[in-house]
Amino acid sequence: MIKQYETVFIATPVLSEAQMKEAVAKYTGFIKENGGEIVYEEDWGLRQLAYPIKKRTSGFYYLIEFKAETSLVANLETQYRRDERIIRFLTFAMDKHAVAYAEKRRANKAAKKEE
Repeated sequence: MIKQYETVFIATPVLSEAQMKEAVAKYTGFIKENGGEIVYEEDWGLRQLAYPIKKRTSGFYYLIEFKAETSLVANLETQYRRDERIIRFLTFAMDKHAVAYAEKRRANKAAKKEE
């Protein structure tokens, strides 16, 4: 069954811009190669963490919204766990309300860019 998911991962803050782009390309490529479809992606940049994780106080946040089979999520999370660059991740299935909210948020963001 195909569902829409949202995944956010936090990468270690010691990565260069090129290394961060490589990590993002790895996961978006993994989703596409396994039959998923990228709906939206957003780079939230370097942010302070609410609490230290693995002795780090900041990290690069990245959001990917995608549609895929339910089995893909377990494989994606296994990839996150194996990657030493990723310090935290969260993936969840979006219900119709979450999808509507995400579309509204994207439309508002696009409207602000045009102004």
